[in-house]
Amino acid sequence: MNEKKIEMRLVVPVLLSFFVMSFVDLVGIGKDRVAGDLGLSDFILGLIPFAAFIWFFILSVPVGILQGRVGKKTMLNIGMGVTGVGLLIPFFFYNFATVIAGFTLLGIGNTIVQVSANPLLVDVVKDSDSSSKTSKSSLIALIGFLIIYFAVIFLLTNIRDMLVLLVIPSILIAIITVFFLKGTSSYLSFSQFIKAIGSMMAAPLAAFFASRFGDWKILFLVFGLVSFLSVVWLSMTKIEESAVSEKAPSMGSAFKLLGNSFILMMVVSIFLVVGIDVGFNYFSGKFLATNFGINEVSAQSGRSIYFFGRVLGTLGGALILTRLSSTKGLLYSAIISIVSIFLIMVIPTKAVAWVLVFIIGIGVANIFPLVFSLTIQKYPERSNEISGLMMMAISGGALIPPAMGLVSDLTGVVPAMGVLLLCAAYLLAVSWIIIRKKLVNI
Repeated sequence: MNEKKIEMRLVVPVLLSFFVMSFVDLVGIGKDRVAGDLGLSDFILGLIPFAAFIWFFILSVPVGILQGRVGKKTMLNIGMGVTGVGLLIPFFFYNFATVIAGFTLLGIGNTIVQVSANPLLVDVVKDSDSSSKTSKSSLIALIGFLIIYFAVIFLLTNIRDMLVLLVIPSILIAIITVFFLKGTSSYLSFSQFIKAIGSMMAAPLAAFFASRFGDWKILFLVFGLVSFLSVVWLSMTKIEESAVSEKAPSMGSAFKLLGNSFILMMVVSIFLVVGIDVGFNYFSGKFLATNFGINEVSAQSGRSIYFFGRVLGTLGGALILTRLSSTKGLLYSAIISIVSIFLIMVIPTKAVAWVLVFIIGIGVANIFPLVFSLTIQKYPERSNEISGLMMMAISGGALIPPAMGLVSDLTGVVPAMGVLLLCAAYLLAVSWIIIRKKLVNI
C-alpha cells in the first residue's frame, strides 16, 4: 500500500468538528444550572439528557445511509449548523420549553456530527505515514485561531485558569497534530482529546459568565458561534472522500450488519462506554456528595476532574497508539476503567476518591475511538452503515443514567455505580476476546 503525506489543511477543520461535538456534554452543566434557575424536579430535569441523546437511537442509521448518498462533509456541515441553531434558542428565549427544544436540536445536530466526523477523519488520514504535509496556510490558520481564541479567553478569565485549562492543552494540540500522530487509531484518539477539552471547558466558562456578566447562558452564544464558524471553514476545504460499496446502503443493509457477531459486539461496546461516560458525568456529583460527604458545589467539580482525566487520557492515547497496537490499547483501557470504578465504590477516603475520578476519565478516554477504529478498519467498505449503527449506540447515554437512578432510588448510590462496573466488565471481556481469538490484527 502506498503511503501518503497527511495534509493538515484537510485535517484541522475536520478536527475542529470534534470540538463542536463536545457541546452535547452541556447536558450536565445545563441540568445543574436549569435546576437552580427554574426549580424543577429531578425527574423533569432528566428530560434534558433524554432529549439530547435519544436522537442517536432514532437518527443515526438514517443519517449514515443518507451520507452515503450526499457525502460525509455535507452531512457534517448540516450537523454543525443544526447544533449552532439549537444552542442559540435557549440563549435568546429561556424557559423550560425552549431549553428542551434547544437540547433536542443539539442532540439532532450532534447525532449527525458524530456519524459524519469520524469516517471523514478516517478519509483524510488513512494510508498515511508518520510525516505530515503541512501547508503554510493551514499552520497560519491554526495559529491564528488559537491566538484569537486565547486572546478572548484571556480577557474573560484569570491567568491560572487559562494556563491550566486552555493554553497548555491546546499548545500540545498544535505540536502533536503537526509532528507526532501516526495512523488512524492515533488520530481518532486525538480527536477525542479535542472533544474532551470542549467538555472540560463548559463548567468553568458557565461559572465565569454567571459571575462576571450575570448570565451563564452566554456559553450557548459562544459555542453556537463556534459551530457556525466551523461550518464556514469546512465548507471552504476540498476533501476527497473514500468510495463506499457499489450497492447503495439502506436501512435493511445497515441492520443486517448486526447479524455479524463482531459488529454486534462492538456496537454494544459503544452503547456501554457512552453509558459509562454520560452516567458518570450525570451521577458523579450526587455520588461524591452522598458517599464521601463532599459539599455540593465541590462535588459538582468532580465532573471537570473527570473530563480533565479524559483530556490527558486521549492525549496520552494519541501518542501511545503510535507504538502500541489498537487491540492492546483497548484491553489496557478496559482494565484501568474497571479497576478504578471498583475502587471508588469501596475505598472510603475522600482524597483517594478525587484521584480515582481522574483515573476513571483516563481509562474511559480511548475506548470509543478504539472500538470505532477497529470496526471500521476491519470493514472499510461498510463504513457509512457501521458508523450509523455505532452512533445509534450512543443512545446508551440516554438509557444508562436512568438505570443508575432507579438502582440508586431502590438501593443507594454505591450500587448505582455498580451499573457502570458491569458496563466496564463487558468491555474488558470484549477486549480479551478480540485478542484471544485474533479477530483484528491492528
